[in-house]
Amino acid sequence: MISERDYARDSGGLRRLSVTAWLTMVLVAGFALQAINQVYLRTPVEGWLALTNYGLSHGWLWQLFTFQFLHAGLFHLIFNLITFWWLGHFCEGLLGTRRFLLALFGCGAVGGLLQGALMLAFPAYYGVTVVGASAGVSGLLAIFALCERDSEVRFNFILPIRSIWLLWISLAISLFFTLVPAPGEQGVAHAAHLGGLLAGMAWVKLGWHHEFQSLPGSGLVARLQGLFIRKARPKADVSPRWRKLEWDVSAPRPEIVGPDEFIAKEVDPILDKMNAHGPQSLTERERKILAQAGRRISKR
Repeated sequence: MISERDYARDSGGLRRLSVTAWLTMVLVAGFALQAINQVYLRTPVEGWLALTNYGLSHGWLWQLFTFQFLHAGLFHLIFNLITFWWLGHFCEGLLGTRRFLLALFGCGAVGGLLQGALMLAFPAYYGVTVVGASAGVSGLLAIFALCERDSEVRFNFILPIRSIWLLWISLAISLFFTLVPAPGEQGVAHAAHLGGLLAGMAWVKLGWHHEFQSLPGSGLVARLQGLFIRKARPKADVSPRWRKLEWDVSAPRPEIVGPDEFIAKEVDPILDKMNAHGPQSLTERERKILAQAGRRISKR
């Protein structure tokens, strides 16, 4: 019965937070620590963590990751958080936790790399320091727009527009001001946005938003795990609602397993996921499983 499923019960406490929610809190905490450091501690830690031409020229590659946790001001933080909150929940449900984090920080690193290369080559036009999560968020925008082309969104939170057109507009603006670094735009890392958008578009073009498509290096990781992990850890016999379900390529047939077992092990986790992330988060395989379950139930 539906009332017996986890999402229909009153848990009596806080529901497990999504990765998007946790990252939002981390970004807020990071900005608070920045402010405390700037006023009271005055340590050089921001120079180590922000993306700088000095750091890149000295091989500080960790800055391609750490600069995404820093922000230049309160409004910079708020705008990035609003956009990240909107896009993060969809992309987390679509990609699953691991791929979501790889897409977010991978697109951010690509955007930082493009911005950093221009900073090294033309510091007078592209500045010497970059901070902000917007490069990774731009990658999420590209993934969302290419997967939900006809969804209506609000451009600048006012004008209704199709998501795919929002992507093309964002791409055009970022490309123009990357090629034409106007003095009034030096406070905006347009090249980082451009790199993030292109990386997100490549992510979808390569099919990495599908769970059955292997990511680069996954085979090497599996072999290394085989070398260092002799005994595999048993998986917990639960169906967490906030993670991407790991399915085989072919859907199980309810005629092969018992109907109660099929619903408990296959259908209920999908319904949990759909309730948590919405129907748009379901993969083609999961939709087939629900269709099979519907046909099975209609025959009873």
